[in-house]
Amino acid sequence: MRCLLVDDHESVRMGVTAILSSRPNIQICGEASNGKEAIEKARELQPDLIILDVTMPVLDGINSAKEIRKFLPEVPILFFSMHNGVYLVHEAKLAGVQGFVSKTDARATLLDAVDALAKKQTYFPESSASRRTA
Repeated sequence: MRCLLVDDHESVRMGVTAILSSRPNIQICGEASNGKEAIEKARELQPDLIILDVTMPVLDGINSAKEIRKFLPEVPILFFSMHNGVYLVHEAKLAGVQGFVSKTDARATLLDAVDALAKKQTYFPESSASRRTA
């Protein structure tokens, strides 16, 4: 699975890469540090999965996801954010995102979320009803 990783902090991208590298079937095919770059890289690389920060400079994750949906409607997008809450999860769903992982829970939940999205399932926090849905 080829993954595009988008976060404005290099240290966060390194941490996510370290978590994902435990799986030989996951490859980071590209990185971006803002929403505009995310759209460009998604168009260029055509990844199998996009892990997208919500709060970024130039263009935020919600608007980036909406733009990416226009040309990659089938590619799962996983929001990855330090912010959490029912409203943000609701906005993610409206943007066409299939999952949401809090950065504070990344070690415990990131791989589960990636697995769910790879199986065409969704993955959202417990507080927004059930975490996984078919």
